[in-house]
Amino acid sequence: MIDLQSLFGPIDVYLFDQLLRGRIQPGMTVLDAGCGGGRNLVFLLREGYEVCAVDQDPEAIRAVRSLAGQLAPRLPAANFRAEPIESNSFPDHAADAVLSSAVLHFARDESHFRAMLDGTWRLVKPGGLLFCRLASSIGMESRVTPLGNRRFRLPDHSERFLVDEAYLLDLTAELGGTLLDPLKTTVVQDQRCMTTWVLGRDRE
Repeated sequence: MIDLQSLFGPIDVYLFDQLLRGRIQPGMTVLDAGCGGGRNLVFLLREGYEVCAVDQDPEAIRAVRSLAGQLAPRLPAANFRAEPIESNSFPDHAADAVLSSAVLHFARDESHFRAMLDGTWRLVKPGGLLFCRLASSIGMESRVTPLGNRRFRLPDHSERFLVDEAYLLDLTAELGGTLLDPLKTTVVQDQRCMTTWVLGRDRE
């Protein structure tokens, strides 16, 4: 019997969907921008992907280095960097697939959001993809309280930077990306909405 928990770890189910559809394949370089403790990296590390990660929290990077030491000891420690996403030191076009899972909605304001997004998007290789999950107002427009600068109070009493459909479509056009999937939003009852935004970067 396959131990799925051991194989995949606590992976985001929507990222798992991208793996199932072959969008993220062995041999690719995958960079997790805002990796936290590495919950989305277990399978990738175990299966020999070239994995990189950045997070502003040094404790998170220590945890990911420890995880990599167990599952992919060949990877250098320099692949995992404690840096802000908006000013990370990875080179442009560093990865075939860049992950941003539950990160961008922590932006302080629109300027900070754009800095983090730009710092993430520049890492995507031509022909590569950006997988992004972030909080939105889609499906819960009447239940979020505006605080200014696109920040809102949610029904779960947290405060987040929220996007909506028009904003994401405008950003897609501005970045010069292509939607690989329609925007998909999960409404978590009485708490929040989470939208999946998957972009392809055109080959140059």
